[in-house]
Amino acid sequence: MKIVSIVGTRPNFIKIAALINELKKHDIEHILVHTGQHYDKELSKLFFDDLSLPKPDINLGVGSGSYGEQIGNVMMKFEKVLIKERPDLVIVVGDVNSTLAGALTAKQLGIKVAHVEAGLRSFDLTMPEEINRMLTDRISDFLFTTEKSGNINLLSEGVSSNKIFFVGNVIIDTLLKYREKANQSKIFKKLAIRKNNYCVLTLHRPSNVDNKKSLEYILEILGEIQQKIKIVFPVHPRTLKNLNGYDLLNNIKNQKNLILTEPLGYLDFLCLMANSRFNITDSGGIQEETTVLGIPCVTVRNNTERPVTVEQGTNMLVSTNKKKIIEVCNKLIKGMDFKGKIPKFWDGKAAKRIVYIIMKKFN
Repeated sequence: MKIVSIVGTRPNFIKIAALINELKKHDIEHILVHTGQHYDKELSKLFFDDLSLPKPDINLGVGSGSYGEQIGNVMMKFEKVLIKERPDLVIVVGDVNSTLAGALTAKQLGIKVAHVEAGLRSFDLTMPEEINRMLTDRISDFLFTTEKSGNINLLSEGVSSNKIFFVGNVIIDTLLKYREKANQSKIFKKLAIRKNNYCVLTLHRPSNVDNKKSLEYILEILGEIQQKIKIVFPVHPRTLKNLNGYDLLNNIKNQKNLILTEPLGYLDFLCLMANSRFNITDSGGIQEETTVLGIPCVTVRNNTERPVTVEQGTNMLVSTNKKKIIEVCNKLIKGMDFKGKIPKFWDGKAAKRIVYIIMKKFN
């Protein structure tokens, strides 16, 4: 049996790591394709080394570009790989452009597709990720869901129950495996901060950072919060580009408690998350990781495709309303106790379930 996995962005390398480790235990030939959607010279050090991932067998070198450019370029280059390798199955993860491009290319060639993290819905078609999720799910043969809402969404869209498998969350597999190792990080000394005396900020959604007015508005909110607690802000390349382009970088550099860093390695960032007072984010993965870590998460979005993190976890969906964000953050700074539960199957065994199902179906 031969499987090709295609991955394009940093968060999805975290997810694929658990699957690769599980595939190694079985007699399955596996080829890892990196589209190059997120690529820089630090990627190897920050993710492949931290997660003990093998270097990609193939790098398509697609790089940045518009939505159509990225999807088109991945499809053209990935098609050649699939024609040469002729795998039995292509695995795609998440909801990025590489996810949809990989699934479309495989399906056109008659190759079965497995979508890991299927069925999630924000019900917001202005989000490129929502379009990617819906289209990928529609054409996939195996739909591996992380939470029960995924099953409900897929069934309501007319997907056959025979294709849907509730297996849990591979991003949590990776977190649980590396949590202890992350505690050895030297990040506190490097940033001159103390445990539980700061919050972590991540910001990258187009709706928050691609519009000058929206980005200025969020920076104004952060300006008030940093007066009461240190904020560690690993700046996403997209966000940095816009901060420079809108001439806003100097504004935040003058905020003494806002600590800007380059994108961090997985272990350093996991250590920061696990020991923070709370997180402020617009990222889907961080909503999940903080739920398992038991760390409050303030999500600056109007919706979430991961409702279980709000229903059972530590996630507070506050929109981008200044009053709401500052009110919740002030309560957390003062020590508001906010606890959640860990959702079903977020137990470190999702990859094992996925590989078992794939092997059973192909034997």
